[in-house]
Parts: sequence; structure tokens; C-alpha cells
Amino acid sequence: MSIKSDTWIRRMAEQHGMIEPFEPGQIRHNAEGQKIVSYGTSSYGYDIRCAPEFKVFTNIYSTVVDPKNFDEKSFVDMNSDVCIIPPNSCALARTVEYFRIPRNVLTVCLGKSTYARCGIIVNVTPFEPEWEGYVTLEFSNTTPLPAKIYAGEGCAQVLFFESDEVCETSYKDRGGKYQGQVGVTLPKT
Repeated sequence: MSIKSDTWIRRMAEQHGMIEPFEPGQIRHNAEGQKIVSYGTSSYGYDIRCAPEFKVFTNIYSTVVDPKNFDEKSFVDMNSDVCIIPPNSCALARTVEYFRIPRNVLTVCLGKSTYARCGIIVNVTPFEPEWEGYVTLEFSNTTPLPAKIYAGEGCAQVLFFESDEVCETSYKDRGGKYQGQVGVTLPKT
């Protein structure tokens, strides 16, 4: 298994639709010329963006967070260019990019250091072979202060690992529960 470079990522995105929409370079400024948290193709990965759809944890109903019986009232839905995550809390978002992972590829999604240095942690998660969809992102605010996430800007990096052989059973083959997700997707069992 080997980590893949920017050239491989560009080829797979352009020829096989692995990432849509795809940015072949690294974008560091918005249309107005203001600095942003970068997104796009990097040396050995792809910096993804979050869409302006957020679910922010709330304690208004004092429910228990249970992954086997998740209560949607645990979240407040927001559509905004920024999301303020309360202190010591969490928010969910989805990527702008839609992914189609090849059968011989495994990815690992990691948080960007710009956010990590502010105490905002993105959950480490794999995209398994033949998984497809918008990625649901989990942001944890580990600080005692409110934290801001910017929609349309870089928030995490995806690293691509290509295997010498194709896996016997892919995520698609086993009917993975998060296959083809389109919005911010809550926990499923």
C-alpha cells in the first residue's frame, strides 16, 4: 500500500470522478482576495471544505447521547457561512465535495492544523473502498470558549492509500449503512 501524490489525485478526480467538485490546486484566498483556510489538492492529499449545513449539539432537552437510539433533538440545525460551536461541545457538518472511492483505495480523513491549534478537532475517519457520498464531519470544540467553523473553506485533509490488490469485500459489497449519504447524516446502527 502506498500513499498517493497530487498527480495521482488529479488523475483520479478528473478521469474517474473520485472528488466532485474538484480543485486541482491549493486555494488560499477567496474571490475577494481575503485569506481563507486553504482547500484543494495538496502534495499528498486533498483539503476538503464543509458546506453551510450544520447540526450543533444542544442541551435544551437534557437528553442522553446514545448511538443506538440517537435523539435528533440533541441538535439545532443551522444553515450559515459560519458555525459557532459552544464551549466543550460538538457540531456536525457535511463536505462540499462528493467522493467515489475506488475499490483498491482507502482514505484517512484528518483535521487541519489551523483548526487543531485553536482546540477544534475533526474526527479521524476512513473512507473505505467503494464508499460513496458526502462526508459527514464531526467537529469537537475542546476549549472553554466558543469556536468558529467556516463553511466553504478547508477543514480537514484526506490522504489516499492505494493497495497492490483489490479488497475481497468493499464497503459497497457489504451494504454499508452510510453508503450514498447526501446530507449531514446522524448515527445509525
